[in-house]
Amino acid sequence: MRTLFILNDAPYGDERPYNALRLAQAVSHEPEQEIRVFLMGDAVFIAKRNQKPPNGFYNLQVMLGKIIRLAPERVDVCGVCMDARGMADEELIPGTQRGTIEKLAYWTNWADTVLTF
Repeated sequence: MRTLFILNDAPYGDERPYNALRLAQAVSHEPEQEIRVFLMGDAVFIAKRNQKPPNGFYNLQVMLGKIIRLAPERVDVCGVCMDARGMADEELIPGTQRGTIEKLAYWTNWADTVLTF
């Protein structure tokens, strides 16, 4: 089974990105599962280096890093969304890369299931 997760919300504005990444981790541990993650809108900040959330608060950079280890080269960040927010490629955590709407379209056709958060 192939699942695409599309995240749109800011990393720490609510729990939607947190819950999306929790589910992506759980799905990726299942046998015969393949996942991909596309970050767009304010969710591009999930892939920003050097996040420092308050002590005791979840860290989405760390959570995304775990997914990257399970699904290398399967996490893309919307380039247009990055540009609109003044985010440079150098600010991305390792294992993520600038993505395009064309790649998102390809991944959407590839997936058996598309989940948006």
